[in-house]
Amino acid sequence: MYFEIWVPDVLLLGRHPEVKWAQRLDKVYITVQLADSKNAKVDLTPDGIFTFSGSAGAEDHQYELKLELFDKVNVEESKINVGVRSIFCVVQKAEDGWWKRLLRGEGKPPHYVKVDWDKWVDEDEDDGNNGEVDLGGMDFSKFGGMGADAMGAMGGMGAGAMGGMDFSVCNVLS
Repeated sequence: MYFEIWVPDVLLLGRHPEVKWAQRLDKVYITVQLADSKNAKVDLTPDGIFTFSGSAGAEDHQYELKLELFDKVNVEESKINVGVRSIFCVVQKAEDGWWKRLLRGEGKPPHYVKVDWDKWVDEDEDDGNNGEVDLGGMDFSKFGGMGADAMGAMGGMGAGAMGGMDFSVCNVLS
């Protein structure tokens, strides 16, 4: 006897964390919302390829994503803060200017990519000074400095508060 089983493609592609974004003239804010993530790895290339992988949950489900950002970025000036509930990135644009959208591709963005209305400022309201996001005293490391030594720059939080994350896997492709 022969049975055919249909499996949706979504199950085969892995899980994607929710991503929120907002922008300013010179930078893009990207928040990967994944509470208690473990083995987090974030990569950013000058061409604007942003990748994330990590696991979370009681069953250690694997999460991953690859975003082709609208334009080139300055990796050296971009910063990251890995927190208990999310990974917050300040991505410096290679050239100042307003992007039409977060991603290069035309059409509707993936369902897990959403605008972060709490951080959003319209283009005509951004004068370069008062549009800064309140980062609540977060301590950021630069993407290039995300090695084992970066723990001291993570807001004074010890390994226990970080959900046992191994920062030695965070790196930047240049």
